[in-house]
Amino acid sequence: MTLVIAHRGASGYRPEHSRSAYELAVELGADAIEPDLVPTKDGVLVLRHENEISGTTDVAGHPEFRHLRTTKTVDGQTLTGWFTEDFTWAELQTLRTRERLPALRPASAEHDGEEPILRLEDLLGILDAAPRPVGLVAEVKHADCFARAGFPMGQLLDDALADAGWRGDERLTIECFEKGVLRDLRARGTGGRLVYLQEARGSAPDEVASHGSLAPTYAAERSEDSLASLATEFHGVSLPVATVMAGVDSVAVDDPAPVRSVIVDRAHDAGLAVYTWTLRPENRFLPAPLRRGGEVAAFGDWERWFTSIVRTGVDGVFADHTDLAVLARSAVGGRA
Repeated sequence: MTLVIAHRGASGYRPEHSRSAYELAVELGADAIEPDLVPTKDGVLVLRHENEISGTTDVAGHPEFRHLRTTKTVDGQTLTGWFTEDFTWAELQTLRTRERLPALRPASAEHDGEEPILRLEDLLGILDAAPRPVGLVAEVKHADCFARAGFPMGQLLDDALADAGWRGDERLTIECFEKGVLRDLRARGTGGRLVYLQEARGSAPDEVASHGSLAPTYAAERSEDSLASLATEFHGVSLPVATVMAGVDSVAVDDPAPVRSVIVDRAHDAGLAVYTWTLRPENRFLPAPLRRGGEVAAFGDWERWFTSIVRTGVDGVFADHTDLAVLARSAVGGRA
């Protein structure tokens, strides 16, 4: 069965990484929740998609933090704003979450300012209190960059999981766009499934830091030999939807036949689970033939797209709208 993983919680309906987004995702049927992990100045792992938080919090409205606005280079990208590692956890607790895409998701933006930032341990508490088993798919952000800044993400995560009783828990999956921190966690005996995230293009930041222009590309790491090698270390790979669906037609939703994806079949043959991100129903995120109407925020033919993705045989899908992904999986399963 394809797992439905709530991408930053039910982020299509509530500001991402907020308590209400996580709790709604559980209510809507998520099999697992995906948080992104970044550190504070005092080593607390907090749940933000990026360490630069001007777009997802009200930090710009706090004059007491004006002096912390700065410019940094993170994995080769120059950013100006406010960064979690410059705040203590006590300081971050004074901020409130905001919708990242307010023009696209105005209903979610109506909840701006209602909720505080959460720590990893807060989400683990939500999962422990859930009425049924719900997994955690924790994404470690910018591991090499943070390590060079004095934040060893493997150690911080291992300690946080141990403190919460989640170390080695069967509900645990850890993913990252860098192999180094996954290897570190394996060496620490943290447990859980280790999944290597890949972008469609470019190279892993830790490989670039070590090898510069000679760093292997993500695309090169999707060859048969490379996937076989990855399978000796990791449980799975997580790929962009466009990579999974490359060369695949958007087939009719009422066709029960499997959809053949070259990369899914190749990874499965190597012994790797395959996950894909991100399923979103708005026209802005759909292939052109599946868009409906002229508004980018309107829902297009998401069912055809979602069911086609599920029918590739992927082991898990990340979705902003948990309920829609659950419906798509049911539609496919009902015809199997």
